[in-house]
Amino acid sequence: MPKITILDLYKKKTEGKKISMLTAYDFPFAQLVDQAGIDMILVGDSLGMVVQGLDSTIPVTMDEMIYHTRMVSRAAKTSMVVGDMPFLSYQTSLEDAVRNAGRFLKEGGAESVKLEGGSQMAEVIRAIVNAGIPVVAHIGLTPQYQHMLGGFKVQGKGDAAREKLLADAKAVQDAGAFSVVIEGVPASLGKEITAMLRIPTIGIGAGPSCDGQVLVIHDLLGLFDRFTPKFVKKYAKLREQALAAVQEYKKEVESGTFPSDEHSFK
Repeated sequence: MPKITILDLYKKKTEGKKISMLTAYDFPFAQLVDQAGIDMILVGDSLGMVVQGLDSTIPVTMDEMIYHTRMVSRAAKTSMVVGDMPFLSYQTSLEDAVRNAGRFLKEGGAESVKLEGGSQMAEVIRAIVNAGIPVVAHIGLTPQYQHMLGGFKVQGKGDAAREKLLADAKAVQDAGAFSVVIEGVPASLGKEITAMLRIPTIGIGAGPSCDGQVLVIHDLLGLFDRFTPKFVKKYAKLREQALAAVQEYKKEVESGTFPSDEHSFK
């Protein structure tokens, strides 16, 4: 199968077919996601929390993001790879934003980038798009803005907040974003934004009416246990299984039953 393109995603929205997106941060998981037929792989700055053990995404650097994106791109044969622009990689100047976005394509092998922010980031999105780099916008609950938002709270509640997010959605589309992630908003608002926009919407805690959905793969597989957002569905409990396997290994090593003749050379 050929690589998923922007035109494929537009076609899915037009035909009412849902778009699937998952995060991945290394070759093995990206290979699994790609082979499962997922449309888009997001190399998210969420790696700061689920891979590096940080309390937020804010400390993640550009070099770290490029390192992980490069691994994912090697595995992705059909899925579109989206590199997540980390904090302060695009807010300081248009020149920095374009240069850092370009690194995801030149060094990381990604096909597009994602950045957080609505109307205030329209000029940045436009500059990156004008440089020939496809952009996925991200509005609603934006983790890099957690200190401004007062924490990880549902956004778009109340008339004024709702109108702001509607304006943000229109602004990022008008600036040239080819898709927009909508995070942590009431389902009714996710539905309204999706109906209003001509570009695909990807929901995460934004209800079932978005054109697609995204989850962090460590959440989906039950590998991350520090907290579980309301919008997460755990499709497996791999942490429990992995822990049991490691404990069994320890037991067999200590008892001398591993390695057995089966696992030894003669």
